[in-house]
Amino acid sequence: MPREWDATTYDSLPLPHLGWGRRTLARLPLRGDERVLDAGCGTGRDTEGLLDLLPDGRVVALDGSVRMLDQLRERLAGRLDRVEVVHADLTKPLPFDGEVDAVFSVAAFHWIEDHSALFAALAARMRPGARLVSDCGGRGNIAAVNAAVAEVTGTPSGGWEFAGIDDTRARLAAAGFTEIDVQLRPDPAVFEPGEQLESFLATVILGPRLDAMADADREPFVKAVAARLPEPVADYVRLEISAVRG
Repeated sequence: MPREWDATTYDSLPLPHLGWGRRTLARLPLRGDERVLDAGCGTGRDTEGLLDLLPDGRVVALDGSVRMLDQLRERLAGRLDRVEVVHADLTKPLPFDGEVDAVFSVAAFHWIEDHSALFAALAARMRPGARLVSDCGGRGNIAAVNAAVAEVTGTPSGGWEFAGIDDTRARLAAAGFTEIDVQLRPDPAVFEPGEQLESFLATVILGPRLDAMADADREPFVKAVAARLPEPVADYVRLEISAVRG
């Protein structure tokens, strides 16, 4: 299963994810009565916006982190009658009944290293003609942060799939998608130096590294990485996908 997250700290941060969510929702045409899968829904920030666009519809909110889903339930208390909350791995057969009319995802797919398995699992739960719209880290994402990590540790970071345009198009086509549009968008996020930057790095980017460290080593490591960045910026490159289930 995917890693657990510090969902409370995550939700308190000034996340660039909010802008990514708005952009991705704007690319999803909806009537308002569909059943939509929010794949990697996290704490439900974007699920909330999705529900607003579905006054007569429903959302399947799926994530691999129990803590994220607990936070989502708190956020969406009073609206859960239209939300099916699912704890699952996006590369396995998805454990909910029936098909969905669309798939929406923000800042999740890069945490999954096997994109071929990911797209196949999604396609298996999408009705023919259903649209997938997503945002995630793409080729070149957080290159400066990874370089800083390599300076500190002597080894590059791993655990992500920052895919490019051509390999993503090929994987989508192999999974049965058509009308494929894939773009890379540089989108750096600027933070206040010091506590805000370090909290963001620790919670969002460096979490997998920190999970394997002793508690006493975590704060010095984050500070060392932050000190080696040329500026208090996470140099994001977003991979934006739109495709239709054939």
